[in-house]
Amino acid sequence: MTDAAELRRRTAELLAANPPATTDRLDFLKARFDAGLAWVHYPEGLGGLAAPRSLQAVVDTELEAAGAPDNDPRRIGIGLGMAAPTILGYGTDEQKRRFLRPLWVGEEVWCQLFSEPGAGSDLAALGTRAVREGDDWIVNGQKVWTSSAHVARWAILIARTDPDRPKHRGITYFVCDMTDPGVDVRPLRQITGEAEFNEVFLTDVRIPDAHRLGEVGDGWRVAQTTLMNERVSIGGMRIPREGGMIGPVSKTWRERPELRTADLHQRLLTLWVDAEVARLTGERLRQQMVAGQPGPEGSGMKLAFARLNQEISGLEVELRGEEGLLYDDWTMRRPELVDFTGRDAGYRYLRSKGNSIEGGTSEVLLNIVAERVLGLPSEPRTDKDVAWKDLAR
Repeated sequence: MTDAAELRRRTAELLAANPPATTDRLDFLKARFDAGLAWVHYPEGLGGLAAPRSLQAVVDTELEAAGAPDNDPRRIGIGLGMAAPTILGYGTDEQKRRFLRPLWVGEEVWCQLFSEPGAGSDLAALGTRAVREGDDWIVNGQKVWTSSAHVARWAILIARTDPDRPKHRGITYFVCDMTDPGVDVRPLRQITGEAEFNEVFLTDVRIPDAHRLGEVGDGWRVAQTTLMNERVSIGGMRIPREGGMIGPVSKTWRERPELRTADLHQRLLTLWVDAEVARLTGERLRQQMVAGQPGPEGSGMKLAFARLNQEISGLEVELRGEEGLLYDDWTMRRPELVDFTGRDAGYRYLRSKGNSIEGGTSEVLLNIVAERVLGLPSEPRTDKDVAWKDLAR
């Protein structure tokens, strides 16, 4: 079994053969993947060594100390946090070999085609249709709130393949080529002035059956892997103490004594403690993940993430007064990724409003925690056994 000493030895060999100072960034990342040091808990040949997930920190620490480049995980977060574990869990050997390496090194950006205008919180009610035609599927429909669709090469997509079955059972999961001529990506301008989100129209998009993940009609079960990992990647990311939203407001408090009041001081202390509790809880969640796939606990973490971001950013605006309402780069930009901490307070306040919607609304996540963590009775569902085509819409 691969242990910490073995990983340090392999990392030293990687660095010796590919000195970070003189090796092209992409070449270094490819060599790291091929050495099994990308995500050590993945199987050999797929960027890993079948080692315990907890040992990834050993590799990361050694490489960071050597000045090695990373794969810009924020830019490719959807691929790393959502697409990759789903492909690993349900993909064929050919799919794993084709997609995982360019995904991890950042050659190919991924997006997620799940939500629809009429099926957001009730995702299983989606109406995008996929009809079998020989060895292909012909897809028609509309998706919305798609982050990074304007820069993505591939998308994970769920579509309805059997309208005669209840809504959770007639769905199939696909990998969609975003360069297909039938894919039309249009920007959605947000309250921040940016357009990081998109709506995506699919018109006679042809997806080969070889790009299906899982069995036909079993897409909802496959999608659960994506959704659970998504919530962990949003709410359970590893951050240092005073990382995330609490960092900038704490810095302002220390550097701007003229802004302080007793009321704001008490609120800041409470939120600082809440943020630290959430950070440590995230560490525990990642330790639990060493033993298997993420469970409903990720929904609780994502709930806390949304609440904290909104309350902390609101406090920061109050602390800064009039200047807290402003930010310098109000413009119709098309960013590749979201940067909360590298922007002005006004941006953070506005952007955090979306945290309780993206990755599952807080209302839906409360239901998940209530039913799957606390064991409370589930809400009545009158549409559970009704064919999708017969549902009122």
